[in-house]
Amino acid sequence: MEQKKAGIGSRVRHPQFGEGIITGTRGSSYLIDFLEKGRLEIAQAYSALEILEAVEPCEEMVNFNDVEKSLIKILEKWSDTHEIVPLNNKWIGGKIVLQPGDESLQGKEIPIATFFHKIVMIRDRLRVLEQNINSNKTLSEEEKVHLQQYITRTYGSLTTFNIFFRTREEGFIGDSGKDN
Repeated sequence: MEQKKAGIGSRVRHPQFGEGIITGTRGSSYLIDFLEKGRLEIAQAYSALEILEAVEPCEEMVNFNDVEKSLIKILEKWSDTHEIVPLNNKWIGGKIVLQPGDESLQGKEIPIATFFHKIVMIRDRLRVLEQNINSNKTLSEEEKVHLQQYITRTYGSLTTFNIFFRTREEGFIGDSGKDN
């Protein structure tokens, strides 16, 4: 006898893992979240899997992983978090040495990775500021353009640091539209 397919959201009971909820499918398997065991992949053909409460399968329904990926993309786009940007290989393990003109004063060494992280944070915060300006309901279009010009000039001032980025796309672009 062929077992009826269950859709996402169906309650099931596994003889070893207990009750769970189907949260997704992968090929001919269910992704099931069990209270005690967490998420496991169980073959849809597994005859000992008892369907307690069936939800009709819907081909248009997305699984939990799709929702999670979409949520992560939205949060990355609109939050103050930043992506992990790799440092250009030639700078890995390097340091920046700041030596004052007055030789009686002590210099300072900073790992390039630490300095680079600060640059990436500045870039990310400028992007968030840009998004906030563009989505602001009270600023006029003229005010938005005016503020955008300041941000673009700021990016231009930071193009010097593009040497630290592994790819050109991750760096700063100034007024001219190319990094300097």
